[in-house]
Amino acid sequence: MAVEELQSIVKRCQILEEHDFKKEDFGLFQLAGQRCIEEGHIDQLLEIIQNEKNKVIIRSMGWNLVGPLVRCLLWNDKDDKRKDYFLMLDFLVKLCNPKELLLGLLELIEEPSGKQISQIILLLLQPLQTVIQKLPNNRAYSVGLALSTLWSQLSLLPVPYSKEQIEADDYGLCQCCKALTEFTKPFVEEVINGKEEKEKEKLKDELLKFCFKSLKCPLLTAQFLEQSEEAEDDPLRSFASDIISLLAAIGYPLPQIIFNHGKRKKTWDYLEFEEEEDKQLADSMASLAYLVFVQGINLDQLPMVLSPSYILQFNMEHIEVFLQRTEESVLSKGLELLENGLLRIEDNSLLYQYLEIKSFLSVPQGLVKVMTLCPIETLRKKGLAMLQLYINKLDSQGKYTLFRCLLNTSNHSGVEAFIIQNIKNQIDMSLKKTYNKWFTGPQLVSLLDLVLLLPEGAETDLLQNSDRIMASLNLLRYLVIKDNENDNQTGLWPELGKIENKFLKPLHTGLNMSKAHYEAEIKNSQENKQAVQKSQSLCSVTVSGEEIPNMPPEMQLKVLHSALFTFDLIESVLARVEELIEMKTKSTSQDVGIK
Repeated sequence: MAVEELQSIVKRCQILEEHDFKKEDFGLFQLAGQRCIEEGHIDQLLEIIQNEKNKVIIRSMGWNLVGPLVRCLLWNDKDDKRKDYFLMLDFLVKLCNPKELLLGLLELIEEPSGKQISQIILLLLQPLQTVIQKLPNNRAYSVGLALSTLWSQLSLLPVPYSKEQIEADDYGLCQCCKALTEFTKPFVEEVINGKEEKEKEKLKDELLKFCFKSLKCPLLTAQFLEQSEEAEDDPLRSFASDIISLLAAIGYPLPQIIFNHGKRKKTWDYLEFEEEEDKQLADSMASLAYLVFVQGINLDQLPMVLSPSYILQFNMEHIEVFLQRTEESVLSKGLELLENGLLRIEDNSLLYQYLEIKSFLSVPQGLVKVMTLCPIETLRKKGLAMLQLYINKLDSQGKYTLFRCLLNTSNHSGVEAFIIQNIKNQIDMSLKKTYNKWFTGPQLVSLLDLVLLLPEGAETDLLQNSDRIMASLNLLRYLVIKDNENDNQTGLWPELGKIENKFLKPLHTGLNMSKAHYEAEIKNSQENKQAVQKSQSLCSVTVSGEEIPNMPPEMQLKVLHSALFTFDLIESVLARVEELIEMKTKSTSQDVGIK
């Protein structure tokens, strides 16, 4: 029945000119053709399509059959007529109006979701390529539209993370990336060998945009196989290499494109990056830097004369971009890129002037965020290791400047304790090995003003700031032991009165207040324990103005006793520091008396 209906429509249209076809003719042709496909009348439909008398009809209306045909191919992947379906698709691609067919194919690519995205892309890439090549003019625009549509759909697919996921490729992303590279080849060839310069430049820009989009997704978040012997089998790494090669082929060799970041508007005349595209470009350039410097893709194309400090300076802006993200794979890449740059540099050789560049201060601040906010322990530890490595590379004034910056901005007791320990290490080297004006005398005194104090005086939350307080007390104890009042190499001794008023006395007061508060809470908790046990419920305790989350009474008592233990520990070190100060000052007074 469907075949007869289609033949009737075709017969009526055979005697008409193309411009006389009516809207209802298109609709009836599509419905009848769709029924033929669904009912399996492929041979008869092929006969109608191949009939020379129907050439004009198929050219004008045939594209309407592509949708039903493609859906049939997707739904019936084991159908014995699949060869005939593909043959029909080939005929439609050859015979139909390429402009109409292009729009129809792109609509089909935009329809699916989930795993069907890759299935339909892999199915239609070759027909799409053929259709675009048949277009008589304005081909660059069509290439750009196609690549943009393809990329938008691919960006919806999850990027495989582990080796097993990459090998399984459940969502087909890796296959699509490989196929996309093949899809672009004739258009790259057109850029290289084409004769019409204006069209070549437009096509070049569309390919360039596609490359930058690909560098962001999927390559920004993609994880690459680590083992060198498996690198060749890594489809995402191969795609990255293909993208970089594509850039070179269309006239953007790696040295030009990687070192022109920030000068792009001069170099890429046809690209007008708006604010959102500018953000995308920053992500893409960061991804490119990682691929080149960490993965080593086409690294040999860069000049060998570049100094380690220049490479680090170049990459710091990209590292900053990585550290602003929250995805594990992206943060990991930022840390790897930083490590790669720092390991090229000798310890204590990175000049303090580099800290005048914004990224050289924002990157360590980004590391602090990774150390304190990232939920993944391995990345927190890596962030800490990278901050220490960064500190090691700075010269003395650079270390001093960075310490001041982080003490003022980190707002985290553990980070401040880490910085204070580093200050102690620098002082120790200055006293034992080489004199360093930044960690002795007036400069050190100025730094100690940021260390030996309680931010809110006696009202400071000692439990929350316990790491910082213990580190500060240990530093003060070290200074008192290592530096004599007569020598005063550190400049500490004339400052003791100020230190006592700003740090030691408020600390005494704060400890007394905190211990009294926690002891009272312990007493209340113990008195209420029996009543709570009878009701079999949870209880809450307020500490430092904040309520401890509901937990069993035994657990709350452990928390409160742990806090008291911390205060006792602080008090013990404080007593030892004051004892040492008293001993040293008495000894100095006796020496003066003897003289």
